Amino acid sequence: MEVNKEKVLKHIQKAKKGNQISFNFLLDTFWGSVYNYQLSKINNDNDAEDITIRTFSKAFDKIDTFDEQYQFKTWLITISKNVYIDFLRKKKSSLQIETTKEQEEAAFKVIDNSPSPEDKIITEQNLAKLLRDIKKLKPKYQEVINLRFFQELSYKEISKKIDEPINNVKVKLLRAKKLLAEIIKKS
Repeated sequence: MEVNKEKVLKHIQKAKKGNQISFNFLLDTFWGSVYNYQLSKINNDNDAEDITIRTFSKAFDKIDTFDEQYQFKTWLITISKNVYIDFLRKKKSSLQIETTKEQEEAAFKVIDNSPSPEDKIITEQNLAKLLRDIKKLKPKYQEVINLRFFQELSYKEISKKIDEPINNVKVKLLRAKKLLAEIIKKS
């Protein structure tokens, strides 16, 4: 897929300022590239998806360090390679990696108050149909949608409940909303 470099650059600059719509755009634009790269290495859908979520989590956490003279996709793939290496190490040692206080504080800087097109579609649906559509998502996406929109938990509360870093929660929610919006549009 050919991406407009100027458009990507504008969204990167907005994302550096905390613009949620730009984070959504970058996730939507580059998800497939990172996911397919990981799938080719791992050959396991769930692990590839988890590593892709962690990749975007780290990228969004460190987006202000991105040098705009380089390709964003290349930067993401490099992060993804490192996340994959960490994943292999973790699998070998089976130790739980905790986020640092700085990473969690940086995660709070990502603003989520502007409704995305996916948010608007989701809120327009009637509840019974919405629940049927949510059940079509993978269980990990059902869980974050449920915790965020039905139990109305904050990112921090969801992070504690599912025992994952806040940035992972944010990326999972972005991805879940995108997939749910696609399911709703099809039906």
